[in-house]
Formats: sequence, structure tokens, C-alpha cells
Amino acid sequence: MMRKGRSASSTTGAGRNTGGPRDDDPFESSSRVSSRSSSSAATPLSNESSPEDFDPFESFDAHDRAAGVGPASRDRSNTDSEEVTYTRSRRQPGEGKPADTASRASQRPARSLKGRALGYLSRREYSRAELSRKLEPYAEEGDSIDTLLDSLESEGWLSNSRFAESLIHRRASRMGAGRIVNELKRHAVGQTLVEEVSAQLKETEMARAQAVWRKKFGTLPETPNERAKQARFLATRGFSQGIIGKILKGIDEDWASE
Repeated sequence: MMRKGRSASSTTGAGRNTGGPRDDDPFESSSRVSSRSSSSAATPLSNESSPEDFDPFESFDAHDRAAGVGPASRDRSNTDSEEVTYTRSRRQPGEGKPADTASRASQRPARSLKGRALGYLSRREYSRAELSRKLEPYAEEGDSIDTLLDSLESEGWLSNSRFAESLIHRRASRMGAGRIVNELKRHAVGQTLVEEVSAQLKETEMARAQAVWRKKFGTLPETPNERAKQARFLATRGFSQGIIGKILKGIDEDWASE
């Protein structure tokens, strides 16, 4: 006869509670609960306050790094200790060049006086007097600048005539004959060449003066102050007083040529 409220497995002894206390015994069940609570209190959780705080997706390496143990922390410490920092050194203002750079510069062959003169002439035309002044600071004992200039003239590198042509090309569109002739005289190109250039410039003096005046003013002066201002401007450009008077009176080039 089976007692009401008990399972067949507990009666036959096939269940996991065979031989143990019965499930319906209130004294046994309360003792089991108390034993579980005491055992859980004796073994507290490691760092978390409850099992619900554990993140199943967090890796074990993260726990090891937080605790400062494991291969990850050892590798990081080794990397930090072996890290090498490269810096670029810069010279401070006023600091001299390194010794090796200065030594290499001192080992370069000195530039000859003729090489320096050819370097100047490769950039633009020079007069003989101007090139002589440029070479004087570099001439050493035993160097003859006049002999070098004679050699450059005979070889066609140096020419006062070409210098005069270059000067006219650079100045004629903005300057009068007076300014250009005075500059040639300062370069000591010779009286014959100065006279040739002066005659050449006078042929186009009126046309060049009108072009300069039109670009700057364009209208005839209406007051004495305006007339004086325009006259001073043309005079500083090197045009003669005769040319300036004709321009300020409104005399045309064709009429002036007649």
C-alpha cells in the first residue's frame, strides 16, 4: 500500500534520495538549506559581489591584465623597457656647423679668379671696370686682374659694347638719354662709346618720353603745381628740358619732327 504524497521512486529506492532523509521531512529539509547557506558563506566569491556581476563575454586575459599577472603583462613590461626613442637634433640659432661639415667645406678646392669671373659673366653682361671691382676682394698675391680682363676680352667673354647694348635694352623704355649716358660714364666704357649711345638715344627720345608721361599722367597739367610736378618727374627720369617742355605744351611727336 502506497502512502499518499510520496513518489514511487523514493519508495522503491531508485531515486537519488534512497537511504537518505525524506523530502517531506521538514526537519531534514531545513537542515539541508542551512548547510548550503553556511557553505556558500565559507567560500566567498573572488572579486565580484554576486554571480550576476560576471560578464561571460569578457576574456580571461582582461582579468589577468587587471590583476597584473599573466603573459600579457609580462610582454608589455618587456616592451616598455626595451622601447627606443629616436630624436632629431637641430642646431640652435648662432650655433656653428658640425666639425665634419666644416672639414668637408675646407677640403673643397678654392675657386680660381678666372672661374669666378666667368661665373659673373654667365649671369649678365659686365663692363670691364665693374668686373674689376667685383674681383678685387678675391685677388690673391700674384694675381693680375688686368691680365685676366685682357684675356677675357680677347676670348670674347668681356665686352664694353655688349654691356652698353644691354644697358640700353634695360633702361631705354623708362629712362631718358641723360640717365643712361651718365651710367655709362660711371662704368668707364670710353668716350667714343658714350657718344655713339647718346646719338642713338636722341633719335627716339621724344617717343620714349611721351610713353613714360602717358603711363604716369596721361593728361596735360591745368595748374602751375601740376605742371611742376610732371616736369620734375620727367627730369628725374633723365629727359632733357626741351623734351619736357614740348610734352607739357601738348606738342605731338609728328609735329615736333616737322
